[in-house]
Amino acid sequence: MAAAGACLFPSGLSPALRRRGGAPAAASSSQNPKLRSSLTSRCAVSEEQASSASPGTTIPPSRPVSFGEYGTRYEKDASYRSSSTPFMEDVELESGRERLRRFFDQAKDLTRSDGGPPRWFSPLECGSRLEKSPLLLYLPGIDGTGAGLTSHHKKLGKLFDIWCLHIPIMDRTSFPDLVKMVDRTVKSENCRFPNRPIYLVGESLGGCLALAVAARNPDIDLLLILANPATSFDKSQIQALLPFLELMPEQLHLSYPFILSLMAGDPSRTFKASTEKGLTPQQTAGELSKNILTMSSYISVLADVLPKETLLWKLQMLKSASAYPNLRIHAVKAQTLLLTSGKDWLLPSQAEGARLNEALQRSSIRKFDACGHFLFLEDGFDLITIIKGVGFYRRGKGLDYVSDYLPPTPTEYRNVNESNRWFNEITAPVMLSTLEDGRIIRGLDGIPSKGPVLYVGYHMLLGLELVPLVSGVLNQRNIHLRGIAHPMLFEKYRKGQTLDPQFFDTFRMMGALFSSKSHILLYPGGMREALHRKGEEYKLFWPEQSEFVRMAVKFGAKIVPFGTIGEDDFGEVFFDYDDQMKIPYFKNWIQQLTEDNGKVRSNAAGEVANQDVHLPWIRPKVPGRFYFCFGKPIETAGRKRELKDREKCHELYLQVKSEVESCMAYLREKRESDPYRSIFSRWMYRATHNSASEIPTFEP
Repeated sequence: MAAAGACLFPSGLSPALRRRGGAPAAASSSQNPKLRSSLTSRCAVSEEQASSASPGTTIPPSRPVSFGEYGTRYEKDASYRSSSTPFMEDVELESGRERLRRFFDQAKDLTRSDGGPPRWFSPLECGSRLEKSPLLLYLPGIDGTGAGLTSHHKKLGKLFDIWCLHIPIMDRTSFPDLVKMVDRTVKSENCRFPNRPIYLVGESLGGCLALAVAARNPDIDLLLILANPATSFDKSQIQALLPFLELMPEQLHLSYPFILSLMAGDPSRTFKASTEKGLTPQQTAGELSKNILTMSSYISVLADVLPKETLLWKLQMLKSASAYPNLRIHAVKAQTLLLTSGKDWLLPSQAEGARLNEALQRSSIRKFDACGHFLFLEDGFDLITIIKGVGFYRRGKGLDYVSDYLPPTPTEYRNVNESNRWFNEITAPVMLSTLEDGRIIRGLDGIPSKGPVLYVGYHMLLGLELVPLVSGVLNQRNIHLRGIAHPMLFEKYRKGQTLDPQFFDTFRMMGALFSSKSHILLYPGGMREALHRKGEEYKLFWPEQSEFVRMAVKFGAKIVPFGTIGEDDFGEVFFDYDDQMKIPYFKNWIQQLTEDNGKVRSNAAGEVANQDVHLPWIRPKVPGRFYFCFGKPIETAGRKRELKDREKCHELYLQVKSEVESCMAYLREKRESDPYRSIFSRWMYRATHNSASEIPTFEP
């Protein structure tokens, strides 16, 4: 084996081994036995290829092949999903301290006996991945090791074919030549797999590299993920320090502690994490002292990874690297995700992210106010969760909301559930369902466990019922509801919209559109119900045509009508669409929002066609309680012939609509006898009972 950290490939064609000027492509394992023993479990390139490549020779293109500890081929074709759970397989996130340790461990391995030109390596620890996974090329920052994503490899490796760029310590390849190298890789891989997208994940300097390559390849299907790109280096205060760094003796190089502090992130976050664990002040002080000692031990490693000459070279390179893509930004057609930090002391990243978001043609931005420059090393930062939330993962030319959908992991769901716990506490939802014999019971035992199932109901004001509904069904029945949603949830955020784009990330991650054997949530009234006018609460605005019945019949899906009430106990609309359209300022704003987000059902008849995007003003009330009632499931399997008749189909449609109205009428009547409808009575109950106990309600 000959490698450092994974499958290594020099800079020519992406999978080929090429040597420049007789320089070895990688340190031979026979020359360095210690390297073999420490790295073969994680990395390799075949010895035949390494030994047979003579100067100026290019091995015929082939995929980077990973080998296990004993040289066995490791096939990456297993599915990541489990049929017994609605969740995606979880991978435990490492702490910030552990991430830093792993980064330096791999950096040491990669730079040991380092030499030769820049090259790619493919981490073996990624394991099995999804079929037809897209290619992900990681472009590192000024460290050049390619180890920046080390703590994310296992999660990313389930979804991507990962290649990381490694730039040896003493390599002096110019920025334009690095661009050409990555450009050759992109063109080669696109030629071999023209229908597979290529992700360029660039960090700092790597962000400039990704933009430059994208500008050269406007017709190739590229997706860029840029973490604090260094395109704003000309505005960085570090430029003023360059003359002092050049004069400073290497023994007293104060830049290493500074860089190390950037990598460690905000120390106050460590203190906060310790207090959240319930540690005593003495234990917290001990943790901080341990962190300081650990960090000091990394200075020597950092000095090996970035010796003075290399550091100065990289900083000088940043000048040309930042200018290169800025001159070509208009040529970038790639879909781009910008990740910016609020506590980046090296670059003005958030201001630069806003500038790039305006300049790029297809971009989204996510801000991390508490994070530093080295975003991927930050405690709690999860790249896959962000990709899923933004809806940035696809395996083909276009995004398929069904086959490209990635379920949440248990950890992601717990985080979402925890962040919404306060809302569930305030609403204290009551869940009722109907058994086969028609009896209504508390709990969800009456809903089907096997899909496909279509849940059809009333959309409460602003969709307030979604959080308790989805979390309640998942908690009680381990069923993951997937919603059919308005296109605005999947469109690019535009300046002037009502909500920050990150507001929608949770909904995107929790699912969208139809899937085989899924449990699908549908609101026929859509936005018209969710943004209703004054006095229209609990009124259905359904299309005149039976939109969903034929689809349910085609797949043999059960239809479960349900009603939900409680919005009138939380607020009242006092400035609605009709009022706003009378004022020119609001009228223009509504028309612009509707045009930007797309108007659906414009050809439909009736009020359901009036789905202009606006935000009703609501007068809050003392919180009451949310109530849900699921009606008796309606079977469609075996009724294809019967329901081919348009009249029969419409009869079933009206039956479902009537059931939804009956469920709401039932709840509105029964809630009057709920002794815990008021939040004050529920607080009294909580004060006198176990906090985990279920709050009683009326007898069904």
